[in-house]
Amino acid sequence: MTEPASGLAAGIDAPFAEFGLPGAPGTEAFWAAVGAPASVPDGDGGWVTLFLWRGSPATLDFESWSAPVPLLRWDDTDCWYAKVRVPARLRVTYQFRADDAAYADPFNPAGAGGDRSIAATPDAPAQPHWPLVAPDDVLPLPRTRLRWASERLGGRRTVRVHPVGGGGPVVLLLDGDDWLYLHPAMTAFDAAAAAGEMPACTLVFLPAKDRAAEFGCRADLWEAVRDELLPLVAECGVPAEPDRLVVAGQSLGGLSALYAALEYPDLVSRVACQSGSFWWTPDALDAADPLGGPVGGAVAARLRERPDLSGLRVAFDVGEHETRMLPHCELTETLTEQAGATVRVSRSAADHDRAGWRQALLRDVAWALT
Repeated sequence: MTEPASGLAAGIDAPFAEFGLPGAPGTEAFWAAVGAPASVPDGDGGWVTLFLWRGSPATLDFESWSAPVPLLRWDDTDCWYAKVRVPARLRVTYQFRADDAAYADPFNPAGAGGDRSIAATPDAPAQPHWPLVAPDDVLPLPRTRLRWASERLGGRRTVRVHPVGGGGPVVLLLDGDDWLYLHPAMTAFDAAAAAGEMPACTLVFLPAKDRAAEFGCRADLWEAVRDELLPLVAECGVPAEPDRLVVAGQSLGGLSALYAALEYPDLVSRVACQSGSFWWTPDALDAADPLGGPVGGAVAARLRERPDLSGLRVAFDVGEHETRMLPHCELTETLTEQAGATVRVSRSAADHDRAGWRQALLRDVAWALT
């Protein structure tokens, strides 16, 4: 996956010229020219992407797509680098690890929280409405904040609420803190609405306290949403229609969203699901290979009972590079449609990575609301 040093091939004086970086690594002129990771064709349909780090030894860590990649040093300079072979159409979150700490890429203007950055191959589709966020930027937060002390779930959590285009049907964003603090969903939804690509809605950012426990196929979560959270939203002063609910979730959140539609159809009839963890069974998380169990897991078993899903509208998306997830998702998609649901299926230019899901989130929530 990594390429060896190739200074001679590109020229001693400008070894990274093919990536648009003239000059000798380690010089001030060189560092002044460095920007986001650059890619060149690998001759086999994919890309070679150059990642650069200045200073101490470091490792390049990806969100899900690849094992960690040790950086190589250029001669005795402060330039550390990796040339990484990546497939066509890939958007990925990454960070550098050095001195037992994690860092965003200081040369990349596309961040995801304070210690992560986002890279994309030149052929990855654009993500309109998602602004560039530098690692030290503070994302805007919704003004309305609910303190939810759930009797069913236990503990307290802060739930943010934001009206888009004046407010309307509730869009419940699972893993809400990720969409508040890592990826600026509030800004993106507002921009999509201003462009006429998103109907009016009310975003409710629901944080998870214990994802594995709450987002398994668990009744407590959805009974608490129905009986405790939605009444709070209705009384919070933000225009909202809690009886018209879209649930959007990723990974285990996507699993939970579809589970809610199966078991609580009067509550959840519209779902936007990205990379749902449909390998899940009650004991899968304790297995040596969680994805190695029955295809489609517990949800596929429930769908084989042929529930009437004629009132359900669900958009499925999964990263096209998620090789092991695809069979689980494909079977679930097929069985859901066979049960009568209105289904939309797409694939994102990503692995199991929120940076790749976020454009699907906008598109699929807008579709679910129509």
